[in-house]
Amino acid sequence: MTQEEIDILWQQAMRESVKDSEMFTRYHFAQLIAQAEREACAKICEEPGWNQGKMFAKDIRARGNT
Repeated sequence: MTQEEIDILWQQAMRESVKDSEMFTRYHFAQLIAQAEREACAKICEEPGWNQGKMFAKDIRARGNT
C-alpha cells in the first residue's frame, strides 16, 4: 500500500467519523486499512495458476463481514 493510498483512507476515515459523530477516527481507519489489505490478498488469490484461488478469495473477503 502506498503512502498516497494510506492518506486517502485516512481522509475517508475522518469523514466517516465526523458523519457518525465519533471521536475515534483510528477505528474507522483501522477498518479501512484491513479491508484494503484483505482485498489485495483476495486479488492475488484470483490470479491465474491458483487452483483454489477463488475459494480462498471468497473466504478472505468474508472475514470483513464478521
